[in-house]
Amino acid sequence: MRTLCRLCLALLACLAIQSAVSQPDKLIQPGKPWMAGNASLQAHGGGIIQVGKTWYWIGENKTHGSSFYANSCYSSTDLVHWTFVNDTLKLQASGDLGPNRVVERPKIIYNARTKTYVMYMHIDDPKYAEAKVGVATSPTVCGDYTYRGSFRPLGFQSRDIGVFQDSDGSAYLLTEDRVNGLRIDALSSDYLSVTKAVAVLPDMEAPAMIKVQGKYFLFSSHLTGWNTNDNQYATAPSPAGPWSALSNFAPAGSHTFNSQTTFVLPVQGKGGITYIYMGDRWMPKDLASSTYIWLPLTISGTSVSMTWRDRWSLNAAAGTWTPAQ
Repeated sequence: MRTLCRLCLALLACLAIQSAVSQPDKLIQPGKPWMAGNASLQAHGGGIIQVGKTWYWIGENKTHGSSFYANSCYSSTDLVHWTFVNDTLKLQASGDLGPNRVVERPKIIYNARTKTYVMYMHIDDPKYAEAKVGVATSPTVCGDYTYRGSFRPLGFQSRDIGVFQDSDGSAYLLTEDRVNGLRIDALSSDYLSVTKAVAVLPDMEAPAMIKVQGKYFLFSSHLTGWNTNDNQYATAPSPAGPWSALSNFAPAGSHTFNSQTTFVLPVQGKGGITYIYMGDRWMPKDLASSTYIWLPLTISGTSVSMTWRDRWSLNAAAGTWTPAQ
């Protein structure tokens, strides 16, 4: 019996060691280089969409500089370890996706009625004179997207963009109109066009929206080019408003920890929900080396705050996070 017990204990110890070795590292280190295999993760200005138990991160591939090269897609089951899947849109010989073109901030939403993934992005020329939004579609989240063209929504300028899908399936384009302000426009039922203006806020860029317990939160950045600033947020009972005054969510003077908003990701798990601020720390002289600032947001009522952490641990399955020592 003692021999059997010793064997059982040895077996349990071996299993524990094997479990410890195979358990993936869940640490997120804001501002550190993020790798996908042996290559740097190229998903700048991007967004994340969850399909089943897998998350997909789609963003700008900047390995060839500021001009458009590709919108790349990566997959993950824990939001920490990423695998390159496909370049969803690639450089073409001419047109909006041709040489020396600007294609920025790709965001994807899924239309359940048409069973189509719809990608929105900022389309421009090198002088940023066109100020348009582009649309592409695919039957699969990380597949080859068909580019459907570009337009100025409702005739207005469109620069930095975001998209928001509400719980009832309605969707909105968030777009910076340099003349009038940050616009919230309703999308058509197939998500392929803009139908009407919903709200116009003070002129900000890099918009991202979430809904928390029936309240809407809009995050955005001041217009300072590549230089960072204190990004801010506003709240409202509906996308149409009325919207509150803008407030900082990171410490004043921190310039949002030297980053610019690109997306806010809700991670719903079995134990709760974590809202992750996703920001870009741009390096304009070497855009491919720009890093990502991911930090958990604290949301209480209509108040949002964010604290710097060198390292933190995310349990995506549980929807929880913990500080890392």
